[in-house]
Amino acid sequence: MKIASTLRAALVAIAALAGLSTAAQADGGTVVLTIYKAGWIIGGSGGSGVLNFRGRSYALSTGGLDYGLVFGGSKTVLRGRVSNINRPSDVAGVYGAAGAGLAVGAGARAIVLTNQKGAVLELSGTQVGLMANADLSGLAITMR
Repeated sequence: MKIASTLRAALVAIAALAGLSTAAQADGGTVVLTIYKAGWIIGGSGGSGVLNFRGRSYALSTGGLDYGLVFGGSKTVLRGRVSNINRPSDVAGVYGAAGAGLAVGAGARAIVLTNQKGAVLELSGTQVGLMANADLSGLAITMR
C-alpha cells in the first residue's frame, strides 16, 4: 500500500514537472535580413530586415564589423528561422562568428548564430558581389 502511494506521488510530480517544462519553452519565428558588406582589411556591414513572430512583423536593423582578410563588397539576403525567444526583443543583440568565404557574382551562404540572450538564427540565402574574406565578424541586430 505504501509503495503504491509513493509511486502515485512520484508520477504526479513527474507530470507536474513535464507540464512546467513545456510551459516554459521558448518560441520561434522567421527572419529575413538584407546585409550590405564592404571592406579592405577592416570591413563594415549594415542592413535591415523583418522578424515575423506570433503573427506580427517587427522591423530590424543590422550593423557590424569584420577584421581579418576582407576585400570587396557584397549584398547578402538571408532567410531562415529564429528559435529560443520569448519576445521579439530577444532577437536584438550581438552575434559573433568566424568564417571564410568567396563570392564572385552570385553565391550561396548559410550561417548559424547565437546571441547573448540565447536566440539562435539559422539562416541561408544568396550573396552577390565580389567579396573574399577570412575573418572574425560581429553582427548587431536592433529593433526599429
